[in-house]
Amino acid sequence: MNPVAFEIFGIGIRWYGILISVGMLLGIMLAYNEAKKQGYNPDSIIDLALWAIPAALIGARLYYVIFQWEYYRGDILRIINIREGGLAIHGGIIGGVLAGYIFTRLKKMPFWKTADIIAPSISLGQAIGRWGNYINGEAHGGPTDLPWGIMVDGVKVHPTFLYESLWDFGLFIFLI
Repeated sequence: MNPVAFEIFGIGIRWYGILISVGMLLGIMLAYNEAKKQGYNPDSIIDLALWAIPAALIGARLYYVIFQWEYYRGDILRIINIREGGLAIHGGIIGGVLAGYIFTRLKKMPFWKTADIIAPSISLGQAIGRWGNYINGEAHGGPTDLPWGIMVDGVKVHPTFLYESLWDFGLFIFLI
């Protein structure tokens, strides 16, 4: 599959970025509506997203770079070149949660209630975003003979992106 969906002014727009963006937008809309249902200020969800999303992206990049340091140490400018890829969900969660915690403390909002409102959105966003890994041909598992294995470089492998996507979607259903 071609990881580039289309180009704008010669810049490739990747499916991975599109899917992550769609997941984030749907997640924000879901959390906004949930906040309204619970009598919570829905605008605070938008404000929180403006803190948490950049922090999650920075955290995801930093986490990836830390664990790939040998690659980046010779050319520090590569760290900011996200066009080469390199995000790690663990760092994204750390960055997003940390920003959310700081935001809720500064705004005197209850952290755990806010977390309850946004948790389903995070699971939904992750379920959607994982499909970008499939399009990129990455984040797959080891060899398998199972009928649902996918071919990567001539080898049938576990579609771990699909396992995680289904797990995240199941968690989303459970949380709502």
